[in-house]
Amino acid sequence: MAEFVIKIADERGRIQQHVEQGISEADVRDRFAQQGYLVYWVKPQGVMTGGLSLRRRRKLKQATFLVFNQQFLTLIRAGLPILNALELLIKRQKDAQLKQILENVRDRVKGGELLSDAFAAQGIIPKIYTTTLMAGEKSGNMDEVLTRYINFQRMAMSFRKKLMVSLIYPTLLVSVVLIMVTFLFTYVVPKFAELFNSLDAKLPAITVFMLDVGEHAQKYAPFVLVGLVIAAFVLWRWKDTDRGADRIDRIILSLPMLGDIRLKHQVATFSRMLSTLLQGGLPLVPAMETAGTSMSSRRILKGIMRAGARVREGQGLAGSLEEQKILPELAVEMIEVGESTGALPAMLNSVAEFYEEDVQNALGAAMALIEPMILIIMAIFVGGVLGSLYLPIFSLGVH
Repeated sequence: MAEFVIKIADERGRIQQHVEQGISEADVRDRFAQQGYLVYWVKPQGVMTGGLSLRRRRKLKQATFLVFNQQFLTLIRAGLPILNALELLIKRQKDAQLKQILENVRDRVKGGELLSDAFAAQGIIPKIYTTTLMAGEKSGNMDEVLTRYINFQRMAMSFRKKLMVSLIYPTLLVSVVLIMVTFLFTYVVPKFAELFNSLDAKLPAITVFMLDVGEHAQKYAPFVLVGLVIAAFVLWRWKDTDRGADRIDRIILSLPMLGDIRLKHQVATFSRMLSTLLQGGLPLVPAMETAGTSMSSRRILKGIMRAGARVREGQGLAGSLEEQKILPELAVEMIEVGESTGALPAMLNSVAEFYEEDVQNALGAAMALIEPMILIIMAIFVGGVLGSLYLPIFSLGVH
């Protein structure tokens, strides 16, 4: 028997990763899936399938993967067998990482594995994609489920681009402010200190305070920088732990305005993904579990996992989600209407569209408020520093 590393989540959303023995990856995956765990991935111990080191694994480029799927769908619709389509796309693939993955997928499919299992074995492919392929294999309608996946990815990427564009200006603004403040305290203030020492004049208390700050900033700036880097590294590692992710997520969601935007973004993503999976023919509980894995919020992930367990026991989707108190009331009400009318996928799409637009509006309003606040704070701060430094010079000029 070989050893495999498996990453799973239980019904409470607690994520575990450990080593298991098994005949194959599929054997280990099936064993834990039957026990009710959500399996993220299974891969051989020590290495990533396809020869990529686990430590050297890079994130798959979404745009490149989307282009591959568009080409793959076109070839399947043209009547080309899956293996022939893969062979053709491998030859034309310029991305080295994706090419290596596709070659491994092709070899596995040649060996008798299902296409969904071959992609899942790579450990880097999104679970929604492998689940979509599995639904297409079971229904015999691969081109339709791939079309839905491509449409979902296009909308998701478009939404993410809009969010990133909205955040560019405030990010640049904050960066400029930090650079300016650093320059003031590490260069400008010490120069004024040298000037005042040569004049040997009596200085106002605020000027003395500012000069002390500048002196300490210049002296301890390297240590502060190193401390910030270490703190950022520790925080980055801590966020990967269950407790750390929980605490950080709780803090973010409790923030005024920004927490509400994050929650609505998560609701939109979950609704869009769940709708896509249900339209592809996947049962509700596996679709919920797969959609849940896309949540960056640990609180929402745990709530979805618990709601999935309740749905498995026979309770309705809307009632299960309402119990967890993870979604806004309006979203739950819309899901309940869709569930009662038998039009759940369509209603989930409506929920996604509503909250995507709401996020855009809320983000626009937040940026409209934050940007002038940053400018005002910067003006007051810089003006106060420069004013305190020039005050003694004005006093000397008067005398």
